[in-house]
Amino acid sequence: MRASLIQIAVNEDETVEARRVRAAALVREQAGADLVVLPELWTTGAFAYEEFDAAAEPLRGPTYEAMAKAAGDAGVWLHAGSVPERDPGGRIYNTSLLFSPAGDLAASYRKIHRFGFDKGEAVLMGAGREPVTVRLPETTLGVATCYDLRFPELFRSLVDAGAEILVVPAGWPERRRSHWTLLAQARAVENQAFVLACGTAGAHAGVPQAGHSIVVDPWGEVLAEAGADEEVLTVEFDPVRVARTREQFPALKDRVLGLDPPRG
Repeated sequence: MRASLIQIAVNEDETVEARRVRAAALVREQAGADLVVLPELWTTGAFAYEEFDAAAEPLRGPTYEAMAKAAGDAGVWLHAGSVPERDPGGRIYNTSLLFSPAGDLAASYRKIHRFGFDKGEAVLMGAGREPVTVRLPETTLGVATCYDLRFPELFRSLVDAGAEILVVPAGWPERRRSHWTLLAQARAVENQAFVLACGTAGAHAGVPQAGHSIVVDPWGEVLAEAGADEEVLTVEFDPVRVARTREQFPALKDRVLGLDPPRG
């Protein structure tokens, strides 16, 4: 399986429309990949809180249309990162869009854990409630977004639903980059799954971004890691390694807490 993580730069001197066009072109350039991933809130920037309201769009808005077309043109599964989605009632969510190689919407995911500690995203956006997995021909994806990475119980629920690859788009700040790498490896090791974590480059509302998108295997080994600037990180791996790892080292079978109590 070949995956390409597009670590796009988000800078204030580029309009949202121009970045949308550029992101679509980058997706099209990945024709031949099986899976392409964009970061969190790459249209506005994850820390550009004051832009969320004006930039919010319906689920099937301009970003949806551009990414659906790009996925279809490239013939790839596309995790198009996330956008500020405004629902029919006016509430805004941090919503990820996933498209099939035909350009059809395969799933959407509203971020469950909102960052901000009672300000920013935490008060401006609603919280999602449902974990989401997507079945690909080769494997099953479990999806999460940025701050979700700090909550292992979400990833356990994705694994219980069959996830073998955990995809995490993010707008992670440079000042906590060490946490980004550490948590990506931890989620891979404890769930014996691949982790594909795609961040942004540039700066969001003056907050420098970590970049360093990363792909981690089920043993916690880093298969590929980007630098700090915009780039496309491409890696090939075999999803079958998940089942092999879980068979060779069956730690997940020894789980006790968090499982349904025995009956009878």
